[in-house]
Amino acid sequence: MQHPVVSREEWLEARRALLLKEKEATRLRDRLNAERLALPWVEVDKDYVFDTPSGPKTLAGLFDGRSQLIVYHFMLGPDWEAGCPGCSFLADHLDGALPHLNHHDVTLVCVSRAPLDKIEAYKRRMGWHFPWVSAFNNDFNRDFHVSFTREELASGHVLYNFTQTPAEQAHDELPGLSSFYRDEAGRVFHTYSSYARGPEELIGTLMILDRAPKGRNEGTTMDFVRRHDEYEERPKAATCCH
Repeated sequence: MQHPVVSREEWLEARRALLLKEKEATRLRDRLNAERLALPWVEVDKDYVFDTPSGPKTLAGLFDGRSQLIVYHFMLGPDWEAGCPGCSFLADHLDGALPHLNHHDVTLVCVSRAPLDKIEAYKRRMGWHFPWVSAFNNDFNRDFHVSFTREELASGHVLYNFTQTPAEQAHDELPGLSSFYRDEAGRVFHTYSSYARGPEELIGTLMILDRAPKGRNEGTTMDFVRRHDEYEERPKAATCCH
């Protein structure tokens, strides 16, 4: 992309014009956040039991004594050898957030349909510490529309991101994020879910790249992303002519 080179005064004029739009986007985000908080809730009346490193736990048990739970639906199927690169990219940003979330009455857990031993092996490979449990023996991922059977995919469409999505655009596992609340009586409520690019703001690297001179510099969404142990070393760009 070719950029005009202008005087500092001309740059400031263009930057101030963009700042007005940035402020507008910030105010819009605030309004969206308020509408998100105002969504109605649905009580979860189905019993889900997850395999965890400390033994079986119900959905209520995943809250770990807190009132709020955020689940990231991590794409790692029962027969997969490694987690989705995009989900792994997002997961690289979770560990640092945990103490802040936990001390603000929020528990964050990743859930995958892979068996627990496969989850634990991949978690060790990546060096992560966040809670990650298996939904291998329950319907949680299917009920929240991120895992699909062969029959569903063969039907031509699956329900994903609140719409009928063509099967050729889907997969047996897809990403998403779901939020839950547990009241003092122990009842659990589903409060929010987001799919596709919806959880993108959790990926701090993308937010930083959006402010870099070349932006995300991608052809298709996140085509530059690799698992963090799969990047090849590249020579740094030359900074002078010598």
